[in-house]
Amino acid sequence: MLDSTSLLDTLVAAARPGSPDRPYPHRAILVGAEAIVAVGGIGGTLQLLTGTATPPVADLEPIGLTSWVLPGIWLFATVAVPSSAAAWLAWRRAPLAPAVVLVASGTLALELGVQIPFIGPSALQAVFGAFAVGLAGLALDARRRGWWHTPLDARPR
Repeated sequence: MLDSTSLLDTLVAAARPGSPDRPYPHRAILVGAEAIVAVGGIGGTLQLLTGTATPPVADLEPIGLTSWVLPGIWLFATVAVPSSAAAWLAWRRAPLAPAVVLVASGTLALELGVQIPFIGPSALQAVFGAFAVGLAGLALDARRRGWWHTPLDARPR
């Protein structure tokens, strides 16, 4: 049975930089695209927190909110943080990177699904939706080609 210490050790080990001698399929695309998504998430968060170019607050009345602060925090947590982590781990060639790209793609898709009922569909959502699907596909292909965390990645160095 895994305790929290051994689970944390496994995660830390899987986040260590990988060997430059191994292939890392789609690494440059994963780093660049996840960085773009992260910047978009940070920009959107700042817009929502400062009230700059936001939709009408009346869009939030059905759920009892009176400002865009909570949606801004949600956007930061579901888009900016996971995408930043995915870009950083892919840049480091970490064995955990493709799995984190999959998580980031899933949370981005969740964010898009949550926002559509409140602000309606837009071209920007279609672009980010395409990013989510494309990045998930690339992460799965990277896994198929051998870039994935394994129990061997968790060995102490």
